[in-house]
Parts: sequence; C-alpha cells; structure tokens
Amino acid sequence: MLNEELRGTIQLYSSAEQAPIPAYATDAPAHDGFGRRIDYLRISLTDRCNFRCVYCMPALGMQFLPRPELLTSDELLLVVRAAAAAGFRKIRLTGGEPTLRPDLVEIVAAIKSTPGIEHIAMTTNALRLGKLAQPLKDAGLDRVNISIDTLDPQKFRQVTRGGKLETVWEGIEAADRVGLRPIKLNAVVVRGLNEEEVPQLAALTLTYPWEMRFIEVMPLTGVADVASDGVVKTEELIAQLEAIHGRLDDLGLAPTDSARRYRIPGAKGKLGFISAVSDPFCATCNRMRLTADGRMHLCLLRDDEVDLRAAIRGGASQEEIENLVRHAVALKPWGHGLPEQVLPTLRGMSQLGG
Repeated sequence: MLNEELRGTIQLYSSAEQAPIPAYATDAPAHDGFGRRIDYLRISLTDRCNFRCVYCMPALGMQFLPRPELLTSDELLLVVRAAAAAGFRKIRLTGGEPTLRPDLVEIVAAIKSTPGIEHIAMTTNALRLGKLAQPLKDAGLDRVNISIDTLDPQKFRQVTRGGKLETVWEGIEAADRVGLRPIKLNAVVVRGLNEEEVPQLAALTLTYPWEMRFIEVMPLTGVADVASDGVVKTEELIAQLEAIHGRLDDLGLAPTDSARRYRIPGAKGKLGFISAVSDPFCATCNRMRLTADGRMHLCLLRDDEVDLRAAIRGGASQEEIENLVRHAVALKPWGHGLPEQVLPTLRGMSQLGG
C-alpha cells in the first residue's frame, strides 16, 4: 500500500471525493467493480502529431505538453511492468502519433521482453512507417492499425490538413511487406466530409486481406462541434454497402472487441464497425489508457483519471505502482454518459490515442 506521503500525490479527477487507496491482492488478474477482466493497456507515447485531422484536433490553438511533463522511457516501462504484474497482457502504442517518439523502437523491444506481455500493437498514421516498419518488426511489434479516411488525395489533404496519401500508402505497403499483420485500416466517418468514401474504402477488402474499419466520430474536447452533427451510424453505413454488394456476411462481435465484423461476399478481407456512440460495447470493455503525461484514463469518453506520474516521481516502487494500477481498474466506470449528455471535457482524442 502507498505510504501517506505518496498517497497525497495521487490525483483522481472525478465528481466523487478521493477515497483511501486500499491494498489490492497481487495474486490474480485485475478485475473492475463490474467483474470485467481488464488486460489491455493503450499507451499514448506523445500528444504530438504530424497531422491535424479534423475529427481529432482543432485547426488552431492546440497546445502540446512540455517535454518534462511526458513520461520518460524508464517511467513508462515501470508502468508496463506494474501493469503486466496486475494481469495486463496486451499493449497498444498510440499518440498523438507514436512514430514521433525518437525512442520508439527501443520502447517496443523493452515492452516485448516484459514478462507477461503477450501482444504489442500500434496505431499510426503511417507517415513514417515506410522507414520504421522493418525496425519495429525486428524489435517485436506484432501488428499495426493505420488511419486512412479517404482514398482521394485532395480530400485526404483536407481531412488531415496537409497529409500526403501517397506517403501513407507506402507505409501501409511496408507494414504488409514486413509482416505487421493482420493489418487493420481505420476510417473515422464524418457526415459531410467522407461518408461518400465508405464504398471505395470497403472495396479494398476485395483485393487485400486487410480489415477496413469504420468508426463513429466521438465528441471529445476540441472537436465536439464536428461530432455534434457528424455522426454517421453504423446501420446507415451497412445499408449503404449492402445496396452495392448485397447482404454482408455477419461475422459477429468477438469477446472484448470493439468492432463488429462483416465480410463482402467473396472478399479477401473483412469490414469492421466501431459504434461507440450508437451501440457502445461497454459491457465487454477490457481496456484502460495511459496518457503521455502518466495518467491512467479510465474510460475514453469520461474524464476520470488516476495520476501515476506523481507517484513515480515521488519515489513509488513497482509494487506500489501496481497497486495504483489495480486501484485505477477498480475505479473504472461501467461506460460513457453520452445518452445522458455527459461529455468529456478534460482531453482531446490526440491526447488519448483513441
């Protein structure tokens, strides 16, 4: 259990008052208060990005964290070891854009060698993946998710505010070539922006054995105006695709997965639909998020956090950090409050990594 000096450094952003932090059993995987086993940690390596996607960042006024506020690689790996001891088995590296972290390859190698970690993936815009795919594969990265919201170069520049589709496509091909599979491509669908691109993106699965995933835009800080009228529900997208391809094969929803999968008849790849707004998967959620400045973020669409960085920099041991991780898991809410108009206000998507 944390000593009293360290206890004072723990910060929980919540409407409830901070309760005493109990000691948690360390001989079993962490479960939250609803009986869900939490074993998937999404780690934001940086809040910086080389794109400014309209559904992720505001066009102006974005303020990035000063470097001293980011977790160092040693601090980050301390959290990974503590999380692994608490039963976390899967790690996903996110951002911002994780390939902007200069020690990314070394971090991947260190996480891969951590006892208990079975799988490590990364979500990226692939802008730097052409050069990094092979070193990351050699370091132990298992696979990648790549953001691509349109196949039209001009519209791609519009959505990303300056990105080059050709360079991103080279990154996708490099990832496929070195074996960072199965490759999943992510498209955030925003009404009036790219919903008409969905059929062309879905058609990629006719040629490639990839999974093309369509994500409902979420009302996070800085882009709530985009999301307010921009949500295109999954049922609408499926109807759009079935009008072209006939009835899609329903492959179901795998346990703890966020995407319901379908297949165009005869396609090599799959389609995935992530319906966090219209059909949330809270009942089977198994994930937590670590922000680049060292907070355990308990639910993507809520503001609750537990501050690990303060404890680490206050001298906490790995065992004490493990106890804090278990405490964060115990505090995890059932799900988001969008139906009750409870919106997150603390962080934007670029600070959480999705």
